[in-house]
Amino acid sequence: MDRGTERDAPSRRGAGSGPRAADAAAGRVPLAVVVVDRDGLVSHWSRGARRLFGTGKEEAIGRPAADLLPVSGALPDETDDTPPFRACSAHDGLGPGLESSLDGRLSYPAAGRARLTVPQGEAGASASGGRRRADVLWWAYPLVGPGSERLLVLAADADRLGHGGGDEAAGPGAFERIAPAFALHTDFPGAEELARRLPEILPSMSVGESARIVAQVLELGYPVLEFSQNDRVPVTPDWGVPRRAGRRARRERAARAAAEGLPVPEDLTGDEGEDLEYAAVRERLEFLNEVSGRIGTSLDLARTVVEVSRAVVPRFTDVAGTYLREQVVAGEGFPEGVPDTTTMWHRVAVEHTDEPGRWDDVVPVGEAMPFPAHTPFFQCMTTGRPVLVPRISEEMGHAIASQFEKRDIRPLITHRSMLVVPLKARNVVLGFMILLRHPERAEFNDMDRVTGAELAARAGLVLDNARMYTYQESVAETLQDSMLPHIPARMAGCDIATRYLPGTLLGRVGGDWFDSVKLPGARTALVVGDVMGHGLGSAAMMGQLRTAVQTMAALDLPPAQLLRNLDDLAQRLGDTYLATCLYAVYDPIAGELHLVNAGHIPPVLVRAEDGRSELLDLPTGAPIGVGGVPFEAVRVRVRPGDRLVMCTDGLVEVRGEDIGTGLAALCESAAHPAASMDDACDTIIRALGRRGGRKDDVALLMVRLAGIEPDDVAEWRLARDPAEVSRARAAVREQLNEWGLARLEYVAGLLVSELVTNAVRHGRSRPVQLRLVRGDTLLCEVDDDDHELPTLLSAGPADESGRGLRVVSTLAREWGTSRTSTGKTVWFELTLPRR
Repeated sequence: MDRGTERDAPSRRGAGSGPRAADAAAGRVPLAVVVVDRDGLVSHWSRGARRLFGTGKEEAIGRPAADLLPVSGALPDETDDTPPFRACSAHDGLGPGLESSLDGRLSYPAAGRARLTVPQGEAGASASGGRRRADVLWWAYPLVGPGSERLLVLAADADRLGHGGGDEAAGPGAFERIAPAFALHTDFPGAEELARRLPEILPSMSVGESARIVAQVLELGYPVLEFSQNDRVPVTPDWGVPRRAGRRARRERAARAAAEGLPVPEDLTGDEGEDLEYAAVRERLEFLNEVSGRIGTSLDLARTVVEVSRAVVPRFTDVAGTYLREQVVAGEGFPEGVPDTTTMWHRVAVEHTDEPGRWDDVVPVGEAMPFPAHTPFFQCMTTGRPVLVPRISEEMGHAIASQFEKRDIRPLITHRSMLVVPLKARNVVLGFMILLRHPERAEFNDMDRVTGAELAARAGLVLDNARMYTYQESVAETLQDSMLPHIPARMAGCDIATRYLPGTLLGRVGGDWFDSVKLPGARTALVVGDVMGHGLGSAAMMGQLRTAVQTMAALDLPPAQLLRNLDDLAQRLGDTYLATCLYAVYDPIAGELHLVNAGHIPPVLVRAEDGRSELLDLPTGAPIGVGGVPFEAVRVRVRPGDRLVMCTDGLVEVRGEDIGTGLAALCESAAHPAASMDDACDTIIRALGRRGGRKDDVALLMVRLAGIEPDDVAEWRLARDPAEVSRARAAVREQLNEWGLARLEYVAGLLVSELVTNAVRHGRSRPVQLRLVRGDTLLCEVDDDDHELPTLLSAGPADESGRGLRVVSTLAREWGTSRTSTGKTVWFELTLPRR
């Protein structure tokens, strides 16, 4: 009904056929207004309450509200010839929702619709005591504040709403548009105080609208119920059971009428009764539930932040800025305790309804800043509670703008309503949201504060889940990266490429590993292993085994002996874990692979000559950790350009499929030509990844066996004679000149002199072996038959010896020693000069 009609209502007060007709015609319907205090006693009982419930004010004040309001009762009479309201409410009373509000169990607004027996007349029970059945709408609003009032209950006779006539007659389809804008009678002693708090009860109402309605009520001296096409109350009346049950009830009534030969009522045959079928929704909970459904669709922190921001704009606010702690954004932990003025906050999202780009330059996403103690943001982050600013004043706008260097944010925030809500979980503040409404929009109020707090609590949990996932994923990746070596792409006589894939998105840590170890004689040890199982336990075991393999490989143990020692170690570590391992030593000078297998899948060798691939037939051996099982090593001849592919079973094994199928696919994909080693690895991963069903980790190691040409190797046998030192030095200089490495003559000659001198002095009977190898570096090796390894000594000024290895350590790029079956080898490397 047009609100202007209501202003003319006094002139028509006596012009109708009675008060009821005049009220309906004027668009005014008496409301029962009941205020309940914190003890559950009635502190206000309006005339409308007396008309609707039949109890006078003097009798009602001070009595328990539950005794006066019909909150429960028997089911309505099915033989009642009034419209079928059984689908609207199962209670012949105001229902359990009101009962919960009265005893304080509900902290949010509630509403409902019920079928009651009410007095027949206008002034309570008629002289004849007549009563009638009526359809009643009710609303219950918790009151927040220092006063004793706890609950405001409004109720209206729905039959009155249906007699207003006109386009705005409140039939069943119009009830959800009804806004009980104000329901105070002039005899309520706290009328002005409650009028000031009216926008807190009805958040869609502005302060100006509230003042207008109060003035109208005081002028008319009569409670008012306004019809509005635009405003909605925080909750809508409870129409009853879900749609399916309502349809079933109508079908049953229609079938019963047809069976009795009676005409089927129109309200049971079409869509006119649809409004009586849907379940009631409370608007605030509906909004929160909607937000909950829109956020947390992934565990990605950045995506979650955007979801939270977009969920509140524009329905709840016009601008939403989200700030998170610096450590949250970085996926790191942060110290316990309350944030302070040094805490850095990252702006991670800004969502708004203003013109595009208006906020981007002033408050760009990604900026980090602290907040001083005098700001509402600091108050929110330190107390963990929402902070409401009804309107940002000029003074406050200036104070906030002072945090933004060389940027004037005042035009964007001044005169807007602001609500700052904390994003916290487990009593820890992760961040906060700044919500702003346009000046022309209703200010945030206490109900919005509660809604915002609950929204932020839900968002905080979702963000914390995403944060914890991001943090744990970062820890897992860091742990896995620390356990997997960073293998150089080029080693002596070979090129290497690797790939590692975790088994699942939630299990980033596993027991698969690969490695390469530099050995004496320009050789390279290649390792692939798999600890059975997943998770941190397998990863920890893998780390121990990998370290052990590196250590024993550096000692240049024979492959079979190395696995035997590794098996013994696993036994000492415990019998909880088993592991498979494939160990190979590549000698690029001899053109040979020396391999041993401990329960691992065999490697694939791709021949460069014809592109043919084959699984190498190796003795399988038992897994590491079984104990007491021998390992047998084999030697395989290879040519320059051949490729060796070693992997774990996660690449070839698919549940429900024979592993032979996966090995065949591995051979086929490994034989495909590729422009680079990385491309070859990617080809294998793609080919076997298409088979699906992979659950295990994958470790892949591919080696191109380039070899070292005989012309790049020079060897000499030297007698155990001090005179051989000068001969060795001359031979090295001559060879370096031949290779075009004259710039290395002096340093190489000096270091060779030191190593040969030591070999001649400490050797026993065998000749000294001297070898130069030209590759990516210049390698020099000296072998003798003494098993004692030399060590660096701290020579004093008067000492005549002990300085040789110190010179080698200072001038060489790298140097080292290792035992051999006949003695030891001492070696050093020099960097080749740039050409």
